[in-house]
Amino acid sequence: MRTILLVLLFPLFALAQPYPSKPVRIIVPFAPGGGSDLAGRLVAAKLTERMGAQFIVENRPGAGSNLGAELAVKSPPDGYTLLLISASYTVNPSVYKLTFDPMNDITPIIQISGGPYVVAIHPSVPANNLREFVELVKKQPDKYAYGSSGNGSIMHVASEYFLDSAKIKVLHIPYKGTGPAVQDTIGGQVQLVFGAVPVTLPHVKAGRLRALAVTTDKRIAAAPDLPTVAESGYPGYEVTNWHGLVGPKGLPRDIVERLNREIGEVVKGDEMKKNLAADGLEPAGGTPARFGEILKSEMARWAKVVQQAGIKID
Repeated sequence: MRTILLVLLFPLFALAQPYPSKPVRIIVPFAPGGGSDLAGRLVAAKLTERMGAQFIVENRPGAGSNLGAELAVKSPPDGYTLLLISASYTVNPSVYKLTFDPMNDITPIIQISGGPYVVAIHPSVPANNLREFVELVKKQPDKYAYGSSGNGSIMHVASEYFLDSAKIKVLHIPYKGTGPAVQDTIGGQVQLVFGAVPVTLPHVKAGRLRALAVTTDKRIAAAPDLPTVAESGYPGYEVTNWHGLVGPKGLPRDIVERLNREIGEVVKGDEMKKNLAADGLEPAGGTPARFGEILKSEMARWAKVVQQAGIKID
């Protein structure tokens, strides 16, 4: 009788275990060394310190980050498999045939960080601001080209979003990554790039590129004299290079709230601010509901841009 009672009660004991009671993996659907990997490892290290269990980053790159995302969203919703996503997650539904629903198959937890792209040109281009560059393109529409990190990338759609706002056409040259796109802008093979801050700004400061604007709605501390795109005459334009954390659909509310609270405290810390600033990012935070709203609105925006620009994956 006692044995039967213990067997019946075992599931209740298991449920009563505090979270987390074993290692948690954070899937980063990109290769090691990039901005997403950095954000994931910073958060994992701090959560390990705060929550009494290991948070381990597992890099699963491939198919434009969709392989890692699929693995995460199809995992059990127990809080032991989480997914680090970036702004490209909201572009992918419009350019890839996904095997999962990017909104309804996830549980938003928190936005971790946010920052701009830098709009930069080759120094030989006779433009000192964004307005002047747009006027040049209008006068010589076949002379200029821009580089991106690949067809359907966030750099690609952010660039096309601006070109549509400015009512101009510039030839798109896709590269395999941000680094090669920036390097060819430095070399003059292309004249324009929307580059991530840590990759682009050092070349601006060294005189190898000329920065015209940042894509966020506020200026950045690393380049306070650099205006935003909106300030440059294109109101309403705003693109943020962000990272956030989600889990599979059905993640228990108490786990979501705990992770949101812990990460919210982490991103407020001086160490986290310093590490993010080195990558041109600022802490974000906010509620799960707010992060869900951001995902939904950005997916709708990029779907429109992709359709208008005729963007397709080769």
